[in-house]
Amino acid sequence: MTKERQRTPPKETEDEQEIGQEYDGEQNPRTTTTEQEGCPECSGDVVIESDRENLICEDCGLIIDDQSIDHGPDWRSFSEDERQDKSRVGSPITELMHDKGLSTQIGWQNKDAYGRSLSTKKIRKMRRLRTWNQRASTRDSKERNLRQALTEVERMSSALGLPESVREMTGAMYRRCIEDDLLRGRSIEGVSTACLYASARKCNVPRSYEKFGEVSRVDTLEIKRTYRYIMRELGLEIKPSDPKEYLPQFASKLEVPDEVERKAREILDETSTADVRVGKNPVGLAAASLYAASLLCNAGYTQKDVYKVTDISVVTIRNRYQELLEEYGAEFTTAEEAQELYESADGDVDFCNS
Repeated sequence: MTKERQRTPPKETEDEQEIGQEYDGEQNPRTTTTEQEGCPECSGDVVIESDRENLICEDCGLIIDDQSIDHGPDWRSFSEDERQDKSRVGSPITELMHDKGLSTQIGWQNKDAYGRSLSTKKIRKMRRLRTWNQRASTRDSKERNLRQALTEVERMSSALGLPESVREMTGAMYRRCIEDDLLRGRSIEGVSTACLYASARKCNVPRSYEKFGEVSRVDTLEIKRTYRYIMRELGLEIKPSDPKEYLPQFASKLEVPDEVERKAREILDETSTADVRVGKNPVGLAAASLYAASLLCNAGYTQKDVYKVTDISVVTIRNRYQELLEEYGAEFTTAEEAQELYESADGDVDFCNS
C-alpha cells in the first residue's frame, strides 16, 4: 500500500498573516455592517452595491461582506408591465380609508378574468354583491361615521390643495376623536373640518378660517369653536402660525414680482420681535406686509387688490401696514412720510434696492 501524500498548506506571507490577524475576532469582515467607519484595509469609504447588496470598499475594491440580506423580490422583471403582473403586494396602509385599506373591494368592471363582458344576469348579481360588500365593510355606526368624515376630508383637501401628509394626519386625528367620544353633540362636517385645519397648521401649510369656510359645509364660527374644543380635549400643542407661511399663496394669487415677495418676507423678519405683532392675526400681518412691500417696490397694487386675495378688510390692511412700516423704518420715519414720498414721485420711487 502506498501512503497518501498529505498536502501541506502553503506558507502565508507576512502580508497575509497581518491581514489574517487584522480580521480576527470582532473585526471579522464577514460580520461587518454598514456602521463601519472605513475599510479595514485602506480606511476608505464603504459602500453597498445596489445590484448584489455587497459591502465593498470604494477605494480599493475589497469585498468586506458578501452575505448581506437581499430585501428585494424573488423574481426579475424587464418592464413596468411585467413588474406589475408579478407583484404580489397591495397598496400600503393608509389613514384615509375607514378600514385602512385592508379590506377587499369588488371591481366595478363587469368583465370576467379573460376580459369578456358578463351577461345581464351576472351583472345584476355583481351589483348586489358590491352592495352587500359595502354594507359589510361598515357594520357599525363608528365605521360609517369615519367613512363619511374621510370623504369630506378628501373633498376639502382637494379644494384647498393640501398635501397627502396633511390628509393622513387628519385621518389619524379624527380616529382619536372617535375613540375619545368627542363627536357627541357635534356634526361630522364640523369635526372633520377642525381636524383638517389643525393638521394643516401642524404641517406648516396653514389656510385661513375663511378659506376653510368656503369649502366646508359648516360656517366659520363652528369651525373655530370645534377647533378650540379639539385642541383642549386632545391636548394638542400647535404653535401660532407664522405670517411668512401665508406669503407664498398670497403672492401667487396676486401675481406679484419676486422682489415684492422677498421685500415682504424681509419686513416680517425685521419685525419678528416687535410689539406691533403681539396679538395680531397672522393672515392680516401677511397681507399688510405684502401691501407694504408693493408700496416700497413701486409695484402698483392697491389695498383693494390685496383684500380680494386675502379676504382681509381694507381697514385692517391699512392699520397693520402702517405699524409694520414704522417698525421696519426704511429711509423714512413714519408710514405717512412714505406715502407722501411715493405720491410726490408719481410712482417713480423704488425702495427695494435702497
